[in-house]
Amino acid sequence: MISMKSISTSCLNSLRSSNLIRRLLIACFFITASQLTHAGLKEDLGTGAYVLMMRHADAPGYSDPDGYNLSDCSTQRNLGEAGKTQAQMIGQWLKTQGIESAQVFSSPWCRCKDTAALLNKGVVTVEPSLGSFFENRSNRQGQTRLTQIKIAQLLKTSPREPVIMVTHQVNIQAFAGQSVSSGSMVLVKVNASGQYVSHQLINHPHP
Repeated sequence: MISMKSISTSCLNSLRSSNLIRRLLIACFFITASQLTHAGLKEDLGTGAYVLMMRHADAPGYSDPDGYNLSDCSTQRNLGEAGKTQAQMIGQWLKTQGIESAQVFSSPWCRCKDTAALLNKGVVTVEPSLGSFFENRSNRQGQTRLTQIKIAQLLKTSPREPVIMVTHQVNIQAFAGQSVSSGSMVLVKVNASGQYVSHQLINHPHP
């Protein structure tokens, strides 16, 4: 028969192990971050011609459960612990690139809002045009156009302040033609109308 004491000891050891792994991941991140830099990222984002698009951090699963509700996070596919750590690490990495704060916009989906908040770059504003159209591809063109309009407005009114948009794979694919993994970022150059000109993947450390 297994005693409560042995169970408690086992749980405590597991917790200690998890905390140790987390600390090791963070330590490795800072070592890697010192080696991975993106020359001119801060400067590019301050020219009024670029935005940083990011896919939400790791969220286990595929799509969302049937009947999900955007106003209820518990009904959606959400960030796992690895995803939360990933978002925090990316926020720290951006800091090493000189980006202390930004205009941060997010899809209405909770995994995007949580990712945006964990970047710790400022107040997160929900932007409907960044919402996923994975289950309704007919919205692709319309939402992409609305994202272009939003970008044009932002870069016209505050061209020197970095813009970070946390969204979904399908949105980034539609806007920039780039397939990205969870937590990946794309530096997108746009014209005065917010339309795509070119892009480059941002090399940053992953947990």
